[in-house]
Amino acid sequence: MTDTTLVDTLICAASEAWRDDGEVLATGIGIVPRLAASLAKLTCNPDLMMTDSEAWLVAEPVPIGPRGDYRLRREGHMGFARIFDNVWSGKRHAMVGPTQVDRYGQGNISMIGADHRRPKVQMLGVRGFPGNSINHANSFFVPNHSPKSFVAGEVDMVASVGYNPARLARGWRLEDVDVRLIITNLCVMDFGGPDRQMRLRSLHPGVTAEQVQQATGFPVHIPADAPTTPAPTPAQLELLARLDPHGLRASVLGA
Repeated sequence: MTDTTLVDTLICAASEAWRDDGEVLATGIGIVPRLAASLAKLTCNPDLMMTDSEAWLVAEPVPIGPRGDYRLRREGHMGFARIFDNVWSGKRHAMVGPTQVDRYGQGNISMIGADHRRPKVQMLGVRGFPGNSINHANSFFVPNHSPKSFVAGEVDMVASVGYNPARLARGWRLEDVDVRLIITNLCVMDFGGPDRQMRLRSLHPGVTAEQVQQATGFPVHIPADAPTTPAPTPAQLELLARLDPHGLRASVLGA
């Protein structure tokens, strides 16, 4: 598959994360997650709420890139107060791009290195990830599936809640944690394996289960009948062309 063909497959697979959510605020951080959320609103879940990434709730997804003469179809104001109301009430599902993920589903967007005072690489900091992961569902997009991204031990900085009983907040249960889909350049995964083990849900065309396991720093539950990730339909490709008129998604996997 070419990078362009593969990224379209990833976007369509990622859009399934919101299929059964009903009326929640869908947030996609980055090109692929944002296009996936937009595609979900136009196909499998029209009840999704979506913003223009500034302060307005919109009736239809806003295309990515320069807007030119595009005119927003505004449905109402969506300032920080309303955003937080959705976050704290659990009526939000975000798809984010952690640099590291561990076997518990804990994500790291903060820094790389064992010494937090002198990190090898300084990234974003934890930002709003701790509170978001506690309050609402999250899915992950990881464009480069490797042992550096799916690490053997715990992530270098735990920036989000996962299925780690040793790090649960007081009064919390594992059932309160909600990490949904994980979309990578090799496969789709979730935490539906035994004892919340990361589980393979589908393999992208041309990828084997052995490749997924070799690229993951911990054991993955691999069902005997893992299907192939569906290819985009002509209707989905038409919508993606409308949502990404400048073709920005073509650079995601080649970067």
